[in-house]
Amino acid sequence: MGAGHAALLVLADGRFPAGGHAHSGGAEAAVKAGRVTDAASLEDFCRGRLHTAGLSAAALAAAAAAGVDPLALDDAADARTPSPALRATARRLGRQMTRAARAAWPSPELDALAAARPRGAHQPVVLGLTARAAGLGPLDAAHAAAYEAVSGPATAVVRLLGLDPFDATAVLARLAPELDHVAERAAEAARRAVHEGPDALPACSAPLLDITAEQHAAWPVRLFAS
Repeated sequence: MGAGHAALLVLADGRFPAGGHAHSGGAEAAVKAGRVTDAASLEDFCRGRLHTAGLSAAALAAAAAAGVDPLALDDAADARTPSPALRATARRLGRQMTRAARAAWPSPELDALAAARPRGAHQPVVLGLTARAAGLGPLDAAHAAAYEAVSGPATAVVRLLGLDPFDATAVLARLAPELDHVAERAAEAARRAVHEGPDALPACSAPLLDITAEQHAAWPVRLFAS
């Protein structure tokens, strides 16, 4: 395993201090609504998230890793995030990831993005720029973003339902081929975006995630921030 692959393991590790452990990726609202009750329904939820929000995030990350202007990508991420609650969450997570990334892989590009977006850029954009700083490529960044799209909810449901961690891990394993496919699609879109701009990136819709994110943000008591 080369140094680049080792950096990918660090970046994708759930213990990387980027703040993701405090967020459920919509799983908390889905559990409360009765849409996620066991491993099978968790798998359905994660599959839907992977092919919608996950694909969009993976493409943004891949494009940032490929050298597309991160400010233009941040604007594109805003346009792909209709929910104000999800936009705020993405920027909080981006701000936290920026802190961790600048400590781990100091980079003038990360410094410039932090200066231009003091309240935080969208997390997938920061993730891709972090991958670039770590010597990783667009496909690596896409894999990290796609994996995060499903691993966060899976981990959250273990806490929310007391789901057996072995069952949650099996869900992720079964989704692995689809995750590879999503990452490849995202990297291909990023290659087009280098020449065509952010409009070449997918803009997948997940209206239920948007609606439940707004509802979740209004709850007076919740286990996860989003």
